[in-house]
Amino acid sequence: MDNFPNKYGIIPACDVTGLKELVNLVKATRSLEFILAYKIGVKMIAQEGARKVVREIRRLTNLPIIYDHQKYGTDIPDLSGGEILESFKDAGIDGLIIFPFAGIKTLQATVEGCRRANLISIVGGEMTHPGFLVSEGGYIADDSPEKIYRDAAHLGVDTFVVPGTKIEKIKEYTKVIGDLVPNPRLMFPGIGKGQGGDIAEAFKAALPYSCSAIVGRGLYAAEDIGAAAIGLWKSASSVL
Repeated sequence: MDNFPNKYGIIPACDVTGLKELVNLVKATRSLEFILAYKIGVKMIAQEGARKVVREIRRLTNLPIIYDHQKYGTDIPDLSGGEILESFKDAGIDGLIIFPFAGIKTLQATVEGCRRANLISIVGGEMTHPGFLVSEGGYIADDSPEKIYRDAAHLGVDTFVVPGTKIEKIKEYTKVIGDLVPNPRLMFPGIGKGQGGDIAEAFKAALPYSCSAIVGRGLYAAEDIGAAAIGLWKSASSVL
């Protein structure tokens, strides 16, 4: 269920401090043809409420709104896959990012619940920061992300989050997903200012599939947001 207007593009992460900054970010980017959606996070929802945040975005654009709960999918199946998903949809949210670290039953329940609520399920398995996997000193088994992607694909998910800071991992997971899903979309956070992911290399690693860079500080912290977005897209376009 790919509801995005183009095969390739950028998704601004609206991790800003208030509604004024949110409006400035959307106004500066909404007319750019490579902007595919807007991602809102738990900080904005906690401060302002989902309906108010969505209403401000909807005054300016009809592009999809993705909610990143940071990280949804870490509770029991009944809660993760329950009525809260209908609440997200009722608030005007179009898609939900899920990192199902609570296990397969939570993944199944959440994907099924998103389907009932007509939300786009966007499943991630590996995060962008170091120290995440067991081999890096972390807590998540090294083979768990691939298992998450495989299980999600078998459940009919076609939109995935892969780590934009780890180019070899993008290639690896793109191959796994592409072997199971006819026309997947890959999204990659961690691009640019902050975590330092290279947008051109990330797109190259995810080709030939539909793919989108999720960019936060590289846009909203820029002096000229529109110019920053155009510069990033110019870099990405060099490999497309």
